[in-house]
Amino acid sequence: MNLIITILFITMALSSLLAIVSFWLPQMTPDAEKLSPYECGFDPLGSARLPFSLRFFLVAILFLLFDLEIALLLPLPWGDQLHTPTGTFFWATTVLVLLTLGLIYEWTQGGLEWAE
Repeated sequence: MNLIITILFITMALSSLLAIVSFWLPQMTPDAEKLSPYECGFDPLGSARLPFSLRFFLVAILFLLFDLEIALLLPLPWGDQLHTPTGTFFWATTVLVLLTLGLIYEWTQGGLEWAE
């Protein structure tokens, strides 16, 4: 119990210290020169912000979702050391079925097809 209170106190003290220091730091107000893109001294030839295809964002979000769900399965090899390993494997199978159903749904909706 002492360890929990100590860690909680240190966390709150550090958070308070960082909040107080952030008020003392000067406000950064970027001007037009700082907001302009840097191109080795030349005037910018075009827009510095290129448009991205929405497909890139969809693939990135799908990757993050599936990667997070796979991370849930990483402790699975240690699950057989519990008193009831069948429960662990039941939930792992449930997660895998949900992953598969999500993949099938994205596939049928055309979310994985790059060319239209």
